[in-house]
Amino acid sequence: MDTREFKSSLYKQLAKVTKALSNPHRLEILDLLAQGSFSVEYIAENANMSVANASQHLQVLKKSGLVDTVRDGKYIFYELYDGRVLETWRALRQLGLSRNQEINELLEDYRQRKDQMNLMSSDELFQKLKNNEVYLVDVRPEEEYNLGHIKQAGSLPHKQLKERLQELPTDREIVAYCRGPLCLMADEAVALMRKEGLHATRLENGFADWLAEERPVEITDK
Repeated sequence: MDTREFKSSLYKQLAKVTKALSNPHRLEILDLLAQGSFSVEYIAENANMSVANASQHLQVLKKSGLVDTVRDGKYIFYELYDGRVLETWRALRQLGLSRNQEINELLEDYRQRKDQMNLMSSDELFQKLKNNEVYLVDVRPEEEYNLGHIKQAGSLPHKQLKERLQELPTDREIVAYCRGPLCLMADEAVALMRKEGLHATRLENGFADWLAEERPVEITDK
């Protein structure tokens, strides 16, 4: 093999990784796996696809070296291969948000229609938590909350919010967060809380970003 062929082979192998990232369903799966390890059934349910379809996408991600499997008894769980995959996903997402105007227009339009444009940065939330100035709620499913959540956050899954609104304080700002800036559970939760007259804001990023920034987190004992 001459130098040109060798070089082309290297780029071809690298392209397999970028090809795995070129599918929107697989990107959503990476966003979900950034929260922790999950079964294919959980991934399928939360990414709104069939188990067979989710399994196919997971196999592509596994063959590209982006995800791995771990066995717990007779059950198999999928997870990001390592922290570099999370950083790659965060960098790709940030690149898209900074360079793709259509992404920002879609998010802005969605939040305008939800009457929810205020976002809180991680730095601001960190300071407000230190001063006990906000009430923090994690609106992801309880399974994800149990795997890890921002310290001081209470679990209030967005599907339960309507039935549990009376648990929320009326004398403090409420901050809701979910998986990240492309996850809309926190937007929906904030829109509902504001409709009910509560002072609510969503965290700009999500749990995986908070964890990657090495800020305080907790794991719930099962």
